[in-house]
Amino acid sequence: MNNLSRRLFIQRSFAAGIGLTALKNLPACSNTPGTGMKLGFCTYLWGQSWDLPTLIANCEKAGFLGVELRTQHAHGVEISLNAAQRADVKKRFADSPVTCIGYGSNFEYHSPDPVKLRENIDQTKEYIKLCKDIGASGIKVKPNGLPAEVAKEKTIAQIAASINEVGKFAQDYGQLVRVEVHGALTQEIPVMKAIFDQITERNVKMCWNCNDQDLLPPGLEANFNLVKKWFGDTVHIRELNDGNYPYQQLFNMFAGINYKGWILLEARTDPGDKISAMKEQLSLFNQMITNAGKR
Repeated sequence: MNNLSRRLFIQRSFAAGIGLTALKNLPACSNTPGTGMKLGFCTYLWGQSWDLPTLIANCEKAGFLGVELRTQHAHGVEISLNAAQRADVKKRFADSPVTCIGYGSNFEYHSPDPVKLRENIDQTKEYIKLCKDIGASGIKVKPNGLPAEVAKEKTIAQIAASINEVGKFAQDYGQLVRVEVHGALTQEIPVMKAIFDQITERNVKMCWNCNDQDLLPPGLEANFNLVKKWFGDTVHIRELNDGNYPYQQLFNMFAGINYKGWILLEARTDPGDKISAMKEQLSLFNQMITNAGKR
């Protein structure tokens, strides 16, 4: 049995064991718009204290079938791992229904300090190698600001050039570079568009991040349409029942483009029972996706 067939077998067997809620979270066979979206998990913040076996087990219990490993968390998946340890991480995911989607790094490319910039680029490359070794499909990076002392256009060009460099490197490892919409000023959608207007590497994609800035004039739909051609296979959300972000409208728009990627929960609250909270988020997600498909 090849790796893909084996994973699908494990996932479907797992779903059959825990019921329809998890089954709805599998890659869909239906052509109904929106049903290709899948709910996954970022280890920030709910999973930050879980070691790798616990993280995988808790995702299984909650019905989350994909995870983005955030850096410096208790799972311990870092470039300090040797070859055998990396192979063990890969096997742990392969033996479970949970997909290792990728790595959530903090690498950024806006610094006017050339030494700091080079450190971020070179470290990104090391983590790209790690992603390949553990069976992941990509790394998350971010712009993280526009220094006031530097012309905006210069920093935007620097960010784009840096991302192109790591994107080109990642192609040799079969990895995506997922650029999170993040940071003061850089999380504004017109700025992200200006960065991506200069992206040349086909494996560099945008990770929509559900920031309040998405709602700035001319509004969510117009901002979404401004950059949707660059969307990759990951989106970050916060809790669907916390705050005022219009998630149903967002999912309606993703359904409208027949999006089939991972919607990754990047939680910011601190519930006592995190597995129950994850199950609640899965239920809310499934209902919103059902609503989106009816439109």
